[in-house]
Amino acid sequence: MRSALFAALVALAGCASQSVSIRSVPAEHPAAEAAAAAESAAAFTAAAMGVAENNPDKASPSGGPAGPAPPPVTPADAPSMYTYDPWERLNRFTYRFNARFDERVFLPVSNVYRRVPAPIRSGVHNFFENLSEVDSVVNHTLQWRLKLGLRDVGRFVINSTIGIGGLFDVAAKLKLPAARTGLSTTLAKWGMHPGPYLVIPLLGPSTLRDGIGFIGDYGILYGIDIGHLYRGNLSWGLGTLNAIDQRSNVSFRYYATGSPFEYENIRFLYVRKRLIEDQGVRPKEISKGAKSTTQQENDVAAPAGK
Repeated sequence: MRSALFAALVALAGCASQSVSIRSVPAEHPAAEAAAAAESAAAFTAAAMGVAENNPDKASPSGGPAGPAPPPVTPADAPSMYTYDPWERLNRFTYRFNARFDERVFLPVSNVYRRVPAPIRSGVHNFFENLSEVDSVVNHTLQWRLKLGLRDVGRFVINSTIGIGGLFDVAAKLKLPAARTGLSTTLAKWGMHPGPYLVIPLLGPSTLRDGIGFIGDYGILYGIDIGHLYRGNLSWGLGTLNAIDQRSNVSFRYYATGSPFEYENIRFLYVRKRLIEDQGVRPKEISKGAKSTTQQENDVAAPAGK
């Protein structure tokens, strides 16, 4: 459904807050902000070292004698703060555009939708989740995770029949939990790197691979076209309802934290999450001998010739 593009990736970020303040977006001064952060970190490190020097014989929390000091953390052990973002200027512009659209359109509509009785909203959500099982069946098969694919088939059949077209998640009550997946995860399983960071208009944080995967997932649903719901005028109405339902189930609010580094924080957390997930789905023959996510990011961050 075409309008389902509005919400599929907005739901990837989470931040529990209820306040929105978009019209007073702080001015960006990355150099000054980075210098202040470095100064604060240095002061914290100096204070921590001073405490350790003044209390060399401090007992352990269990009450016994203090054990050997843990080995120092090296830059190779810590995740790099670097994220490949060659389109940063465009991404920042898109991020602010999404924030304003969310405040002026998405959130007001979602807040009205939340007033609908909970059983109705639950049924709508279950209906669209049941349709997404088709995409999971295809991608679990492509990932050669056939047991999960069969479970997806079972969930779809049970919820589409006993669950009255997917309005009720009967399969979960029968101990068949959902295991959502998509084309991006399929590409990751067979070794494709997430690629550069990308903020997609109206959708939110993503990567180049995730963007390709999202288009592929929609193509799968459009091609199979269960119940003729993905073509014609009906698809626009259902797609819009799906987008509103997804947004109403996400607590993220742009600029709610007041942090001047919100863009950097979301970028870092999103990409790191994807890298960690990639290691969990790749075959052993691909993962064996491969560098850790920290090493991969540090290699990208290192200047040429280092």
